[in-house]
Amino acid sequence: MQTIKEKITDLKATNKAKSEARQEEKAEKDLAKSRADVAHEIRLAKEAEAAMDRHVSKAVEKAANYDAKVAEEKQFDHDKDALNNRHGATNERSAANHSGGKASNIPSHLSKYV
Repeated sequence: MQTIKEKITDLKATNKAKSEARQEEKAEKDLAKSRADVAHEIRLAKEAEAAMDRHVSKAVEKAANYDAKVAEEKQFDHDKDALNNRHGATNERSAANHSGGKASNIPSHLSKYV
């Protein structure tokens, strides 16, 4: 009878040791899985950051191109307006002088500011 009790005690101890080993193994697997998940998320974050940097640099490049284009158009419009103002002022003076109508009250040296 004593031998049976010892055998049962040994089996319980063995089962307890196996159960603890399984729990430790499961905890280690969970930890490894968590580390793998973290590493995966870090990789995804780095990829997203690289993509965002690429998009930002592309946006900066497009903004610089747009600014250059706008500056070029402004310069062209400014030159065009200056040319039109010179020709327009000359045409207005000659039209006022030849129209026989009402002459402008603005002195000719100030007409360029109107």
